[in-house]
Formats: sequence, C-alpha cells, structure tokens
Amino acid sequence: MKILLTSRLPPRLSAIAAVVLGALALSACGESAKEKANAQVCGARKDISKRIETLTGLGLSTNLPSQVKTGVEAIADDITKIKNAEGKLEPARRAQVETATRTFETRLNSILTGLTSNLSLSNAEAQFKSALSDLGTSYKQTLAPVNCS
Repeated sequence: MKILLTSRLPPRLSAIAAVVLGALALSACGESAKEKANAQVCGARKDISKRIETLTGLGLSTNLPSQVKTGVEAIADDITKIKNAEGKLEPARRAQVETATRTFETRLNSILTGLTSNLSLSNAEAQFKSALSDLGTSYKQTLAPVNCS
C-alpha cells in the first residue's frame, strides 16, 4: 500500500511520505529504557505476589521444604530483576522501588533466618505458616504499594 500511495504523489512528497511512514513505524516498535525497566519491575513484582500466594496456600507435606525453597529462590530472582532495572527508572520512581525492594529483601532474609534457626518437628507446620504469612504481610507493606498501573 505504501508503494501505491507514494507512486501517485510528486517525487518530493513521496520521499517525505516514506520518511514519515518509516519514522512512525520505528517509533511504534520500541520502548524507552525507562519503559522497559518499569515493565521489568512490574513483571517481577507481579511474579513475587503470585509466588507468595502459592506459598501461603501450601499444606504440610513431604514436598513442603522443596516447594518453599523453589518459591523463595524464584522470589530472590525477581528481586534481582527489580534491582537490575532500578537504575533505568526515573529518579522518584527509582527511590520508591529501591526502598521497597530493600525493605522487602531485609524482611525476607529475616523471616528465612528465623524459620531455619527455630524450626522444630513438633510445630513445623505452624512455623512455616507463620513465616509465610509474615512474608505476605511484608509484601503488602513494601512492594505492593509500588504503582504498576
């Protein structure tokens, strides 16, 4: 269609039309670094939310330790993705995301340390449920408020 459109125009207008169409096509294709970083932060934040939801729904089973380990490792990967994107965000957004991520990561490490150092067979399920509930609360207080709409 571009050829038909430009072939009916005078040569100079054809060239201008081709340049304008090319520029429009290029501008529609790419995202800025800030947009990509924001999408990365929001995608990781969404994945963390899903992982926490899955973890808090787990019941006591022989697979529980490996399921928790897998979930926590995935959350750690998402935290890394957020940290990698932070430098490309706008300054105000960067500050918000850095603070939320740092606080969430500190709480996650504290929860995991408490869980692994105080775990006993007699109340393992209660300890896991409490730790995972704390993780959910931590997410709601730190990363959930980061606007991704």
